[in-house]
Amino acid sequence: MNSTEAGIRHEIRQLAEEAFHRRLISGHGDGPDLEEYQIVYQGKPRHLPLEQARLFLTNLLHRSQIH
Repeated sequence: MNSTEAGIRHEIRQLAEEAFHRRLISGHGDGPDLEEYQIVYQGKPRHLPLEQARLFLTNLLHRSQIH
């Protein structure tokens, strides 16, 4: 894992922790592949590429602030 991936993964963990504490997701963690992150959303585990996981969590947190 290069430093860029490590930075993205760290950012994703922070976003996921925030989403978890707001009860927007029910779990999260490293995926089976180094380039994936697992997010449990609406009871279903989703294995997303790192960039997609970051975008998903950012949008989820943003939408929760609007509503």
